[in-house]
Amino acid sequence: MNFIKRALCSVTRKKGKSLILFAVIFVLGNVIAGAIAIQQSTQNVEKNVKKQLGGTATIQIDYENNQEEFAKEDLKIEQLKIDLMKKVGESPYVKYYDYNALAMVQTKELKSASLESEQSGGMMEGFTLKGSNYHKILDVEEKNIKLVAGKVFTQEEIDNGKNVGLISSKVAEENGLSVGDQMVMDTRTYDYNENGDEKELFKTDVPIQIIGIFEPTTVEMKDKENKKNEEQNMNQQYMSMQQLNTIYLPNKTVLEINKDNIEKLKKVDPDSPYLSEESLEEYYTPVYVLKSPDDVEAFKQETQPLLPKLYTVKASTDQYEQIGGSMKKMSQISGYVVMIAVIATLLIISLVVLLFMRDRKHELGIYLSLGDKRSHVMGQIIIEMLIISGIALILSLITGNFLGKMVSESLLNSDLLNNSNDQMNMFMGFDGLGTTELTTDDIMNAYEVKFSLGYIVTYLVVGLGTVLMSAILPLLYIVRLNPKKIMM
Repeated sequence: MNFIKRALCSVTRKKGKSLILFAVIFVLGNVIAGAIAIQQSTQNVEKNVKKQLGGTATIQIDYENNQEEFAKEDLKIEQLKIDLMKKVGESPYVKYYDYNALAMVQTKELKSASLESEQSGGMMEGFTLKGSNYHKILDVEEKNIKLVAGKVFTQEEIDNGKNVGLISSKVAEENGLSVGDQMVMDTRTYDYNENGDEKELFKTDVPIQIIGIFEPTTVEMKDKENKKNEEQNMNQQYMSMQQLNTIYLPNKTVLEINKDNIEKLKKVDPDSPYLSEESLEEYYTPVYVLKSPDDVEAFKQETQPLLPKLYTVKASTDQYEQIGGSMKKMSQISGYVVMIAVIATLLIISLVVLLFMRDRKHELGIYLSLGDKRSHVMGQIIIEMLIISGIALILSLITGNFLGKMVSESLLNSDLLNNSNDQMNMFMGFDGLGTTELTTDDIMNAYEVKFSLGYIVTYLVVGLGTVLMSAILPLLYIVRLNPKKIMM
């Protein structure tokens, strides 16, 4: 009888020992399977959420990590140079990029859009002027806005700073405008006294030819929904109106409007607190669209050494880092459980099989004394372990998945995973990366423990690998067996 048949017979005849080994592997397999299921699920949440957020990055002043520097009276902040923005844009991780000049203007005759909601009244007045150096408009390319009529800029319009722009369909409707119309933007500058009363200093009419009309696509314009969470609804309203009241213009056009307003303010109110050296400088917000969200960390490491002091790289995926603390903690806990369970499995199975080997030393000695090769005896033991562990691991693959689901739900519903990062259960972005909103509820809802090919393969590799490693000690025992001493 060859060693393979002997292994099959040994498993079926010695039912007691087989059941003991099966029970040990099944229990430990459940722990490993549950931990791997949780770990795989948390990693999938992070991967999917970051994919939805996209790989967008910007460069901005790092106030959070430089508070001592900003407390100094003689602090001077170096402005980002266009050459530096272009150099960063040449990175192999960058798909395309833009740098935007921004301005806020108040108008009376040109009506801004508003949502029909009890909560939205008086939330925002005037318009955001968003300059562009990328003629295709980055927000259009990234599908943050959808062009419903007209066209985007030409490179000539960008280079020459022509008075052409894109407005939202809501603004067009409020003012009876369409593509090809000449829109007069009556920008007004005010002064405010101690009582908060405003006084109009001057008005400037800026003619803008409308070349395109867009609709926002990245936020849902909810009016009376989500009454259970009024704060979240208010934030959504604000973000919606910010997009609706954005006018896209060439960078040079925005800078010219700013310059003209500053020159007039100097004449009307030379002591205005809004007049400073910084107000005369050209300031841009760079935005880089990366080829993949997975390139964010590599892009940060490559870009950070190039930046002036006090600046940092911020990415759209940082939103997950800000409020995804629960998932990170659960992933860490599951990782520790896998390590501990694997170590425990190695020790327990090794000792159990070794004890069984000692009881079978006469059997093994007979095989060796009859001339059977040690490799065949070892192969018999390995096959016995693989048969029993294979059945136990396949069963624990199913039960462990349910165990992981129950444990993770219990953890998420408890206070164990709460931390300081989740005290602000919402992240809102108004930093050049688009108007985005991510909540802890979004992350929790994306979490789901389920069977997947990755989970099955990972578990079987870890489980069978652990069982095979635990066979090392028993195999060493077989190698040291001396059949003469056993049979004497």
